[in-house]
Amino acid sequence: MLKADFHIHTRYSMDCSTQLEDIVSRCHKTGINCVNICDHDAIQGAIELKAMAPFTVIVSEEILTPHGEIMGMFLRERIPSGVSVEQAILRIKEQGGLVCIPHPFDGFRGLKMELEDVEKLAGQIDVMEIFNARSTLLRCYTKAKAFAARHDIPGTAGSDAHSASEIGRTYVEMPEFGGPENFIVALRQGNLHKQKAGIAVHLSSTLARIRKSI
Repeated sequence: MLKADFHIHTRYSMDCSTQLEDIVSRCHKTGINCVNICDHDAIQGAIELKAMAPFTVIVSEEILTPHGEIMGMFLRERIPSGVSVEQAILRIKEQGGLVCIPHPFDGFRGLKMELEDVEKLAGQIDVMEIFNARSTLLRCYTKAKAFAARHDIPGTAGSDAHSASEIGRTYVEMPEFGGPENFIVALRQGNLHKQKAGIAVHLSSTLARIRKSI
């Protein structure tokens, strides 16, 4: 069985300073043996970690569109931020990747779209993040879970770690998988273990963003 954290950032994100070696160390400590590395506007960290880590690494990216973030999973090439939601989805699919919506109904970081417009995208969404440890409001989780259930979309959970200490507090226990198709089948059998992060974790990403902007 895998113990997977499906939302982790590395130093390649503009708001994160976590070194790849620290991710490996933290995963050993917590028993995490599958990670989804989804840096903002970058896949280099995921590619490098996949080459060095003794566990499963999914190469993903959070792509910032004019209407919020779309996550591409199982990518081979970076997709530049700034493209439309439709273009982001198209480019993910062209790579044989999966479309995931991270923190979909988070008022601060979620999709900036009316619910009816998100509903229109449902047929193109492969995975939905129904628990993000950094989202503070309960309604974020309930709306995401209801949407996923309504459209039969399998759900993930992740720490959204911008520091190594956050990794593994939230995770999914699930069977092993091969490619994207097997991933969906395995994820449907997964059990989510959810633990909200404290407000203080946002300080690490804020400081990292400030340092990188100087």
